[in-house]
Amino acid sequence: MSVISHYRRGPNLTNQLIRSLQDAGKDLERLITRDLAPIDEFHIGGRAATLGLAAQMGLTARSTVLDLGSGLGGPARTIAETFGCFVAGVDITPEFCHAAQALSKLVRLDHLTAFAACDATALPFAENSFDALLSVHVAMNIRAKNRLYTEAKRVLKPGGILAIYDVLQGPGGALTYPVPWANNSGDSHLVDSRTLRQLLNDAGFKDPIETSMTEQSLAWLRKSASQSASDRPKPTVLNQLFGKRADLMATNLLANLQSGRASTMQVICRA
Repeated sequence: MSVISHYRRGPNLTNQLIRSLQDAGKDLERLITRDLAPIDEFHIGGRAATLGLAAQMGLTARSTVLDLGSGLGGPARTIAETFGCFVAGVDITPEFCHAAQALSKLVRLDHLTAFAACDATALPFAENSFDALLSVHVAMNIRAKNRLYTEAKRVLKPGGILAIYDVLQGPGGALTYPVPWANNSGDSHLVDSRTLRQLLNDAGFKDPIETSMTEQSLAWLRKSASQSASDRPKPTVLNQLFGKRADLMATNLLANLQSGRASTMQVICRA
């Protein structure tokens, strides 16, 4: 199954998301980015993890930022709102890009964000186009990571920041599936921290600062799992995308981290 097939839910995804916001009692005329967090910040740690990563990127209102694998646009909007800078997002799933643009308009950030459907390993941008790039829970789906990071280096300005927050392969053995990014091992392309470090070095990045996020990820996932159905934020994008499989995916992700089969890490490095 391709990455697009895994996430694709048809042309009605945008309407489904908007309807779920209304069902949750949200006023569409007064939406703020925090209202969207349950559906558009669906990486481990959610909005708080985005803000923690962004705080290390040295951004200002004059920065130009590219979000590789932008999904529904949550991190891009959070960064645009927090720093007042322009954030472009690219994602291989066209439905995600359409929904991301619509959600940006709802929270009045469409002037600071733009989204395009394309392959992150073949970016449609000139060299030295961006001050900073981020990649949040994306590389797990990309086999050609050498091209991913080479392209990232190409479009970054000299000295620009690449900020990564991803799930990595741990020493505990093969993953239990399904997980949110893959139904089986054929769709999952994790690397360990040593391999990631080498890939970044080969692409020309330097001065990596690595921070293990596994304990924080476990705490966040355990808290989410312990919440009763009535306490869980609604709507959630995992349920929107995967229906009844969502709970099993979340359970397996937690189990994989607990057993050391997976880990999470942040990496900040410079072009």
